Amino acid sequence: MTPKHGEAPLLLGVDSATEIASWALWQGDALVGERTCEAGRPTAEVLLPAIDALLAATGVTLDDLSGFAVSIGPGSFTGLRIGVATVKGLAFAPAKRVVGVPTLEALAGHAPGPGPVVALLDARRGEVYAAGFEKHGDGEAQPADWLREGVVPVAGLARRLPAGCRLVGEGLSVCGDAFADADVEVQLPPYPATTARHVAALGARRFAAESLPSAAPLTPRYVRRAEAEVKRTGERFESP
Repeated sequence: MTPKHGEAPLLLGVDSATEIASWALWQGDALVGERTCEAGRPTAEVLLPAIDALLAATGVTLDDLSGFAVSIGPGSFTGLRIGVATVKGLAFAPAKRVVGVPTLEALAGHAPGPGPVVALLDARRGEVYAAGFEKHGDGEAQPADWLREGVVPVAGLARRLPAGCRLVGEGLSVCGDAFADADVEVQLPPYPATTARHVAALGARRFAAESLPSAAPLTPRYVRRAEAEVKRTGERFESP
């Protein structure tokens, strides 16, 4: 099912930065198929076989793909390394193009409808990876000036949020009662656990609009450095 001339690109989206890794096929504005990893299963063990299974189930081959979209962070250090390395490997030989999608921006896709959204991931030590977005009528989330992507202490986060804000993401599990008195709406499952569908959808929007480089320079965005790097550099965070 190689896309014909004039058809929308067919992309494979991969998210391994969140607790439940997922992968999805997307074409135009439609989800073609998706899969998730069982909680607790090592991503390195299941990712390639699971991608093969998704392609087989949908009748798609790697040659059929126009390119890839991959979640680049922040999130799980190990998961990010595995996801980015896997996509770069798949894209290298056929020289497919790759879109790197910020994880928190993809997570914001779980919030339905327009308005302010904050996406959260657990950053440990009483902190969360957080970013604010404004979602518009077309569903696309634009980064908001009131909360730029970064590591934020859970205590005091509510004071930085606009009224009526929706909160999404795994980071909610460590926030306890931090938002008890805030004018916010917590979006908990059963919204779809798979984030790869949003990674793929964002990638599709950017695929034709941007001049994309090869996959070679693609690197994860950890935001906060690993402990070994903190000791080596004396700096907790990566450069913006």
